[in-house]
Amino acid sequence: TSDRACRQGVLLLGWRPVTGRNKKRRLFSSFFFYLFFSPPSRSPLPVEKVFASLPQVERGVSKIIGGDPKGNNFLYTNGKCVVIRNVDNPAIADIYTEHAHQVVVAKYAPSGFYIASGDVSGKLRIWDTTQKEHLLKYEYQPFAGKIKDLAWTEDSKRIAVVGEGREKFGAVFLWDSGSSVGEITGHNKVINSVDFKQTRPYRLATGSDDNCAAFFEGPPFKFKFTISDHTRFVNCVRFSPDGNRFATASADGQIFVYDGKTGEKVCALGGGKAHDGGIYAISWSPDSSQLLSASGDKTAKIWDVGANSVVSTFNMGSNVLDQQLGCLWQKDHLLTISLSGYINYLDKNNPNKPLRVIKGHSKSIQCLTVHKNGGKSYIYSGSNDGHINYWDSETGENDGFSGKGHTNQVSRMAVDEMDQLVTCSMDDTVRYTNLSKRDYSGQDAVKMDVQPKCLAVGPGGYTVVLCIGQIVLMKDKKKCFAIDDLGYEPEAVAIHPGGGTAAVGGADGNVRLYSIQGTSLKNDDKSLEAKGPVTDLAYSHDGAFLAVCDANKVVTVFSVSDGYAEHNVFYGHHAKIVCIAWSPDNEHFASGGMDMMVYVWTVSDPETRVKIPGMFPSKS
Repeated sequence: TSDRACRQGVLLLGWRPVTGRNKKRRLFSSFFFYLFFSPPSRSPLPVEKVFASLPQVERGVSKIIGGDPKGNNFLYTNGKCVVIRNVDNPAIADIYTEHAHQVVVAKYAPSGFYIASGDVSGKLRIWDTTQKEHLLKYEYQPFAGKIKDLAWTEDSKRIAVVGEGREKFGAVFLWDSGSSVGEITGHNKVINSVDFKQTRPYRLATGSDDNCAAFFEGPPFKFKFTISDHTRFVNCVRFSPDGNRFATASADGQIFVYDGKTGEKVCALGGGKAHDGGIYAISWSPDSSQLLSASGDKTAKIWDVGANSVVSTFNMGSNVLDQQLGCLWQKDHLLTISLSGYINYLDKNNPNKPLRVIKGHSKSIQCLTVHKNGGKSYIYSGSNDGHINYWDSETGENDGFSGKGHTNQVSRMAVDEMDQLVTCSMDDTVRYTNLSKRDYSGQDAVKMDVQPKCLAVGPGGYTVVLCIGQIVLMKDKKKCFAIDDLGYEPEAVAIHPGGGTAAVGGADGNVRLYSIQGTSLKNDDKSLEAKGPVTDLAYSHDGAFLAVCDANKVVTVFSVSDGYAEHNVFYGHHAKIVCIAWSPDNEHFASGGMDMMVYVWTVSDPETRVKIPGMFPSKS
C-alpha cells in the first residue's frame, strides 16, 4: 500500500463474529489491515493481527530488502511505513509508522537491537527493535534529499548514507552522535548504493548514476579511487560477509567482483554480461561463496563466485511485472521482489517454480468487505490500481482472483445473496465475481454510462449503483432503471436488509429514501437531515437502524420503525468521518475518520464508546 488512501481520508471498516464465551468482536481496517480484539473494558483495543502490504516498487528502480542479523526477519518499505516480516512465516508482521515522508530504505544494525530507516526528505531515523513501541533513539538529517541506501559497520557504531542530496550525495557518521567520520566524494551524480566491509580494516564502496563505483578506506573514510568498469548506472554494491570480496551490479547487465581489501578487480561474472537486462540487486550467501542476482530480464541467478559460473537460473515469468527488482539471501531463504510487488521464495531444487509467493497490495486499499465462504471467514479488499485480494482472516494467507479484472481504482464492494462479490471501479464498470470460482468473467462486467463511485446490494438480485450525478438500479446483473438530473450529488447508498428501500446520502447533507418497485426506483419524497455532507451510511443487520456519518464529524442514527426518527447523535471525531460499519449484534457500530481514529459506539448510549487512536500515524 501507499499513503494515498490516508491523504484521501479512506478508512475502511468491517465486523466479523468470533466464537467465544464473551462473544467478543473483531474490527479491522486498512492501509495495512489492522485486526483488533475487543475486550470488555473501554480501554483502547490492542492490535491482534497485521496483514501487511507488499513493497512499494517502481519500474527501473532497485528495491532494497533488509535482513535481520539473526536470520529471523526481513524488512522493506511502503509509503511512510517500514514493514518487518518473519522470514519463516511472513504472515507474522510488524509495522513502523513514524516517518513523516515516504521511506525508501531500512536496515538492521548488526547488533539486531536497532533499525535505521531513511526517507525522501533526507531524514534518518534510528529506532528500537526490541519493544513493540519501536522508540526513537536518534534522528539525523545527513543531507537534504532522498536517501537511497544506507549501511552499518559490523560494530553497529558507524552509518553511511547515500542518495540524492542537493549539496552532497553521501555522508558517514557515528550512530550515537552524528559526528562525521569521513567524506563520501568521488561521484558527480546520484549515489544509488553503499556498503561497508564487515571486517577490519574497514572499507566502503559506493555505486552511482555516473556509471562508476568508488572505493574508500577508513575510518575516517577517505576516497581512494574510482572504478569505471561499468557502462551504465551502478545499481548495487555489496561486500561479502567475510569481507574478502565485494561485487557491483549495473544496468548494463554486468556484475564485477573486486578484492575487499584493495579494491582490485577479480573477475566479471559470466565472463561478460551476467544478465540480458539491467541488474537491480545482488546479495551474498552467508558463507560468502555464492551470489544471488536479480534482473530486469525477469530472472534471478545464483553464482559460484570462486568458479565464476552460474549455479541456477530462476525464470520468474514472461510478463513485464515479473522483472526482478530486489533480492535477499537470508539463511537458507532466497527472496526476490518482482515489479508486481510480489515476494518470491526461490527453490534451489526447482528453479522454474518458487517455493512460495507472498501476495497482497502494494497500492492503497480503497474498500473492503467480509464474507464466509466454505466455512472460513474471508476479507476482500480492493486497491486503487484495480487489484482485488482475498484474505483468510485467521492466517493472513491471501491471493488474488484469476483473469483480467478492473483496470482502475476499486471504489466499493459488497457480497450479494448469490455469493458474488459486486464491485464498482473508476474504469466505469460494475463487476460480479463468483466467490467459489474466484476468477473474473468478461460476461459479468457491466459498463456504466457514467463513472460509478458507490454501490449497495439487496435481496432479490438488486444492486443500486451511484454514479456521478446518477442513480442506477440493476437486477440480475442488468441495468433496468436510471435516475438522472437528481438536483444533488449522491455520495453513499445502502439497501434495507428486508429489501424494498434504498437510502441515498447526498453531498447536500440529506438522505433520500427510494422505493424499489420491480424494475424501477421511485423517490419516496422523504428525506432525512444529517449534520453535514453525507460521506457514508449503513443499515443495521436487522434493519432497525440507519447510521449516517458526515463531513462535519457527526454520526446520526435514525430509527426505521419510528418512521426514521432521529434516535441518537454521536460526537467524538475531530475530522471528517469517512466510513461506518455495524456489528453483528446490531447494538454497536464503528466509524473511522480522517483524524486517524476509529470509534466503536453503543447505539443506546452515545457516551459508551471504545476509542482506537493513531490508526494511520506519521501525518499520513
